[in-house]
Amino acid sequence: MFLTISTTGTPERPATDLGFLLHKHPDKAQTFSTSHGTAHVFYPEASAERCTSALLLEVDPVALVRRGKGKGRGGAPDSALAQYVNDRPYAASSLLAVALSTVFKSALRGVCAALPGRAEEPMQLRVEVPALPARGGAELVRKLFGPLGWASVEAEPVALDAKFPEWGDSRYVQLVLEGELRLADALRQLYVLLPVLDDAKHYWVAPDEVDKLLRAGEGWLAEHPEQKLITSRYLSRRWGLTRQAMERLELVRLAEADDLEVEDVDNAVDETTDTEEKPVPLAEQRRDAILEALRTAGASRVLDLGCGQGQLVQALLKDVRFTEIVGVDVSVRALTVAGRRLKLDRMGERQAARVKLLQGSLTYTDKRLGGYDAAVLSEVIEHLDLPRLPALEYAVFGSARPQTVVVTTPNVEYNVRWETLPAGHVRHGDHRFEWTRAEFRSWAHAVGERDGYGVEFVAVGPDDPEVGPPTQMAVFTRSDETEKAKNTGRTRNTGKTPNTDKNRNTDKTEAEKEAKAA
Repeated sequence: MFLTISTTGTPERPATDLGFLLHKHPDKAQTFSTSHGTAHVFYPEASAERCTSALLLEVDPVALVRRGKGKGRGGAPDSALAQYVNDRPYAASSLLAVALSTVFKSALRGVCAALPGRAEEPMQLRVEVPALPARGGAELVRKLFGPLGWASVEAEPVALDAKFPEWGDSRYVQLVLEGELRLADALRQLYVLLPVLDDAKHYWVAPDEVDKLLRAGEGWLAEHPEQKLITSRYLSRRWGLTRQAMERLELVRLAEADDLEVEDVDNAVDETTDTEEKPVPLAEQRRDAILEALRTAGASRVLDLGCGQGQLVQALLKDVRFTEIVGVDVSVRALTVAGRRLKLDRMGERQAARVKLLQGSLTYTDKRLGGYDAAVLSEVIEHLDLPRLPALEYAVFGSARPQTVVVTTPNVEYNVRWETLPAGHVRHGDHRFEWTRAEFRSWAHAVGERDGYGVEFVAVGPDDPEVGPPTQMAVFTRSDETEKAKNTGRTRNTGKTPNTDKNRNTDKTEAEKEAKAA
């Protein structure tokens, strides 16, 4: 993807002021990491008379397809024209809009400490986008940019193939904008209208997109004749969000008409008594889902394996039905922080009797962990190297064998919905892997079948129809028949004792040896 911004100047007001306003020095070529590729900023020309800044975005089409397979996965309904051939590296879209907001963040806000007065003044600008997808054709491009103060809006359709003119034009245009505008206004317009013309976004449109739209549309969107189309397309036709944005834009319009602040117009509700619910953090949703699973299982004595800084232990203590809570972690430092969080040194005797913090490794069997109703592995397994995972499986499912085991882990498919997460990156630097829903289910079914547990799956967080929830949770319930057979010295579905059962796979055998040796 490629975009250039040019300006002209005089000896008194040199064109190279553009470098100050963009916060990018004309003598340097700079590189920035974005959610789906690498952005390069450089200046093909930089003199007092004329200066041009270029933004080149390199998108990895393979990573884009792998992170969003099939229609709608990755945002755009046609993001993959074939398995690894798509237009995303070349055609300006929401990918380029995100790069604009990442690379020219201060310029978008109109902030320039070096030349504050210049940032507030209009300047002669020429913006060129060689390949811009336009669902609605060149006419829609002119309808969108025409009312925004540009002296000239050129949208030249790109032929499907110049050698075969009878094939007609593609849906792409070559865009050239010329006019005298504030640089911040021009950038904000591009930030909104690039994905609007493409009519697609590469990431999940969450409620905070309404605020992004209103910030970028400040000063021009409320009065735009195509306001409804812009709002609907920018918010990916999510009608609830579109309606919310339209209502807020109408307040802006009314306030501007009466020369008032929006707060003075929208004053029917006392903010001190406002009961509007705020989005619940994913970590809190995850804890709530775990607590609900434990209550449903009827557990009272619970292990929090890999308890970290004790957030789940703290939540369990608030519910009196959990009579014994044990937090286990390999990190002494984390356990120290958990102790401070729980205020163990000031806790009453009765409350202190309910909770215990233990240092231990989850890849080794531990007699202290036997006999509990339930165990929780919340965001733990992805921190292990895959060759070590069978050892944990045996330590928990084969040795400790609680009645219920709750496991949560990230759903890697959902990562495409986080705009700020670079392509191919995991959510945390210490994650050794992140699984798709199919991979997690395959692992859970294999563990359950081998160790005598049934398993159910629960979506945690918003369940996206294309990529699923951000967190996936499995609830394992031990089979009484398997446990009975185990206690009588026989394994399920065989007539052999565990000592002669050769059906266990090699990974588990090695895990048992390693765990018992410890």
